[in-house]
Amino acid sequence: MQIDLKLAALIFDVDGTIAETEEAHRQSFNRAFEQEGLNWRWSPELYDELLAVTGGQERIHHYIDHYSPVYSKPDCMPDFIESLHQIKTRKFHEALSSGQIPLRPGVKRLTQEMRDAGVRLGIATTTTHSNVTTLLETSLDPAAPKWFDVIAAGNVVPRKKPAPDVYHYVLQELGEDPLACLVIEDSQNGLRAALGAGLRTVITVSQYTRTHDFSGASLVVDHLGEPDAPATASQGSLNPSRIIDLNLLESLLTTNTAP
Repeated sequence: MQIDLKLAALIFDVDGTIAETEEAHRQSFNRAFEQEGLNWRWSPELYDELLAVTGGQERIHHYIDHYSPVYSKPDCMPDFIESLHQIKTRKFHEALSSGQIPLRPGVKRLTQEMRDAGVRLGIATTTTHSNVTTLLETSLDPAAPKWFDVIAAGNVVPRKKPAPDVYHYVLQELGEDPLACLVIEDSQNGLRAALGAGLRTVITVSQYTRTHDFSGASLVVDHLGEPDAPATASQGSLNPSRIIDLNLLESLLTTNTAP
């Protein structure tokens, strides 16, 4: 028997999903390194590899361990990495405030449709909370952070994606059945995290994730689509208008159960 479910909540990842932020992150890391007199330079190719490590501080630590073995580590590495990451975050906020990072196609349209339909909104990300709120305020709407019932960011859980912890946290905060929720992600790590929490997932491939393995995703598209800029699906099927909308998302919730 087929059961048609109503969408209760839509949960967004941030970097690469709401906006193409990863290149701005890469440049912000490099500006922080330069400011601190470090001769580190993360090229797009290297950054693509480093993105396998989730979390900015974790990424710096991984780089030091695996790409800069001759670097003389300071006595208190955690404090050094935290301070360096704070500088990087300030550089990133400067990029956001300058309006350099627009939303990806369809994000504003879809969030407004969800709000109009009474579908709850959530965010599950590894980036810092201030990065999320600054992006939402500068690129979506000054009041946008209040549109989301839960913003799970940074170190809100001990294990970051691909562990499912952040999605378990969001579901607990929302108090919703995972069968009535959907996730919008852009990366393999994000997909693994969402699936691990029992959540169906739509992938919008981004600049750094086009070659990822998205097995298990309900739908994989190049972006969420606009009426004058339709989306293209590389996995799954779109509606005739070729945009991600409420009707399409609810069709992805349909489950087959025993009669």
